[in-house]
Amino acid sequence: MSLWLCLRFHLLPLKCLERTEERAVVVLEKQRVLRANDCAAAAGVREGMKPATVRALVGDDPLQLLERDTAAEARCLQQLCCWAYSITPSLHSWHGDCLQLEIGSCLALYRGLPPLLEEVRRGLASRGFSACFALAPTPKAAWLLSFADEADALAAETPLEQRLASLPLTLLQEHTGPVDSLRRAGLHTLGDILALPKAALGRRCGKAFITFLQQVLGKQEELHPDYQPSSRFDDEYWFGYEVKANDELQPAMQLLLQSLCKFLRNTQLQTAEICWQLIGIDHSLRKLQVRSTSSHSDWKSWFSLTLIHLDRLELQTGVEGIALECSELRTGDLDNLDLFNPRKQKEPLASLLDRLRSRLGLQAVEQVGCRDEHLPEHALHTCSERPAGGNAGAKSLQRPFWLMPQPQQLERRQNALHWQGRLELIYGPERIEDNWWQQPVSRDYYIARGHHGEHYWVFRDRLARAWFMHGIFA
Repeated sequence: MSLWLCLRFHLLPLKCLERTEERAVVVLEKQRVLRANDCAAAAGVREGMKPATVRALVGDDPLQLLERDTAAEARCLQQLCCWAYSITPSLHSWHGDCLQLEIGSCLALYRGLPPLLEEVRRGLASRGFSACFALAPTPKAAWLLSFADEADALAAETPLEQRLASLPLTLLQEHTGPVDSLRRAGLHTLGDILALPKAALGRRCGKAFITFLQQVLGKQEELHPDYQPSSRFDDEYWFGYEVKANDELQPAMQLLLQSLCKFLRNTQLQTAEICWQLIGIDHSLRKLQVRSTSSHSDWKSWFSLTLIHLDRLELQTGVEGIALECSELRTGDLDNLDLFNPRKQKEPLASLLDRLRSRLGLQAVEQVGCRDEHLPEHALHTCSERPAGGNAGAKSLQRPFWLMPQPQQLERRQNALHWQGRLELIYGPERIEDNWWQQPVSRDYYIARGHHGEHYWVFRDRLARAWFMHGIFA
């Protein structure tokens, strides 16, 4: 059974511009009050008032008048869609201030409707938002019920027409012509028109109005494209007051990182770089770049790296908001295990490298890597970045971990090689030839076993007709 949850953000025009409650804040549209915060409402400010009336009501108290910013509302709603995507993959925005979530398919995941609604409320509260909730079998019915009392809006077991009956026709602002005609005829609620015969109502109000009612009642299918996650992530947190200490930033950073990593897991993406923006009380921006050796989606690792950068940061001015941006997203890969990272070890080697580089600098830590060179002494190199996986293949499994700085000549006695005892050739040869244009090199490499079972990498120089020790296997 399809079940839709409508989240209507009545205060979205206000929340996306200013969240302080320390002074009266009013959002205007066409020189009329569109939204007002609690401080302004306590002074008597109401929607539809003129700016002069607002100033008279507030008097000498601090007042901030803001023009509506629909672009900021769209960005804020997009961030809310990104958050809601972690609850259900079937959702879309509606009327510029609502989210429609199809939750019927994920009730089993949350073990029922009450836990799911509680999860939604916690998520909105952590982001500083409040919303009007409504449940219905169709998205349009859920939107209409978001204007009803909470008891009726969430009574999903009550028949839909009974719940819609008391709602005023003035909510149908997209059909002002038919609504005005019906009101002149003495019909003022949805219950009044739902009791009329469909044919008679269609002749009076037209096909578009009848189609809308049929979609509200679920008698006609309504198609909406689902929200598609963006190729980048950006989110923000507003404190609503001035933050002056670094420690006070940490809880908000944790919430944003958890939101990021939940988004990455849901979209099967990873990232190796994030960017913090500290929004000052004077609207200044301060960026903080945090990089990782490898791409991952572990918020705890990102938080520990952020704390290292935060320890060295001195706030020049108070902070009122934090923004987290991540534009370099890539498809997630399976975690690679390395020599220093057994499965029981809690911290991977990459995390240790990230912490060292964050404290000491990017160039302070180097790694051993391989490059595409035939001669072994030229193939190994050190680099500060993650080494590329050159020389991959079956033959690379026969390379020793330790190469000598210079090959050392072996002693040959009684038709046998000696190096701290007699050597026995157990694997080979593997011929390597290179540098023919300058100083030709031609070698046959073997794996030799020593007297005590140790393994060595030796070669015969075909041009010098001599044997050399080149490496030792771990």
